[in-house]
Amino acid sequence: MAENIAAILGWQAPPAAPEALAAMWVKELDRHGVRRAALIASIPGDEQSVATAARAYPDRFYGYFMVNPVAPDAVERVRTALDGGHLHGICLFPAMHRFSIQDERVRGVLEIAAAHPGTLVFVHCGVLTVGVRAKLGLPSLFDMRYANPIDLHAVALAFPKLRFVIPHFGAGYFREALMVCDLCPNVYLDTSSSNSWTRYQPEALDLVQVFRRALDVAGPKRLLFGSDSSFFPRGWHGAIFEAQAHALYQIGISGADASRIFGANLQTLLGK
Repeated sequence: MAENIAAILGWQAPPAAPEALAAMWVKELDRHGVRRAALIASIPGDEQSVATAARAYPDRFYGYFMVNPVAPDAVERVRTALDGGHLHGICLFPAMHRFSIQDERVRGVLEIAAAHPGTLVFVHCGVLTVGVRAKLGLPSLFDMRYANPIDLHAVALAFPKLRFVIPHFGAGYFREALMVCDLCPNVYLDTSSSNSWTRYQPEALDLVQVFRRALDVAGPKRLLFGSDSSFFPRGWHGAIFEAQAHALYQIGISGADASRIFGANLQTLLGK
């Protein structure tokens, strides 16, 4: 079944053992000179696969896992995952799982995260598409009512010691993401993906302008590079890195600040 789906998607079917898949990524990262990367469990309940991979290569991977925080077992699942010591980031997708980040049921998950220093909480905001589902002809019944970064404002203030990450510069809610970053020093921006959301902006906006505005508001210490590398045979999504490196070069950012964005900031946050 997995092989049939991979053939439809044009992907290479991953090996069954998490350690084997991790070894493939280590080889790919070595080929491109990438020292460390975050691995994300892309479905709730798959955190053990990532934990196993991170355990096998603790100096190469940060382990993130997706959780639906309003599921009945969410708090215990998160506690167990973080107690294991090999997972460092919790990924929340409010639009996908149809919950408000301000829902009281989310608080339990955040309290567990806060009790584990060095844990990041990744909150997907803005436009959410899952290319795999589209290619397979499956509906994506997401609800963008829950996708505004503004909803994170009160939550970030309530948990000042937690570090929250908004991916893709807010994925269409750029202005709102910047506002939350300005008001909450514990909110960071992730730069991953093609950032094609810029076509939704009322004014023409390119990657250079996006980085310039983000740097003006959040500064170089609160930007975290991401590539959205996700499958083989594509492997490491080098075009994303090249585009973002070129944009920062055009801005004239210092080598030290570029180093922060491309890795040092995340290493500092996770203490790894």
